[in-house]
Amino acid sequence: MPRSVNAVASRARRKKVMKQAKGYFGRRKNVWTVAKNAVEKAMLYAYRDRRNKKRTFRSLWITRINAGARQHGMSYSQFMGKVKANNIELNRKVLADLAMNHPEAFKAVVDQVK
Repeated sequence: MPRSVNAVASRARRKKVMKQAKGYFGRRKNVWTVAKNAVEKAMLYAYRDRRNKKRTFRSLWITRINAGARQHGMSYSQFMGKVKANNIELNRKVLADLAMNHPEAFKAVVDQVK
């Protein structure tokens, strides 16, 4: 009895990976073993960086709030402490947007917590 291999599924799996490797440089785009490794590595980076993106943005928001708060004579930690103490429920994303794009609104928040 001949050996049965599911060539249809194997080919489909390879085609899927080769399609994902489209646009890569050199042998990474057209040699199966190299492309498979490149795509696996790319997927790992994508998974990791979806989590890192959240950290990066939080850091950016903190920097922007700090800059805005220091224009009004407060440090970031003092400002955030007073925001929490006064039960102002604005998150860092919103506060950073106010500090960047609406300085008069941010000043109103600062005046309210002082």
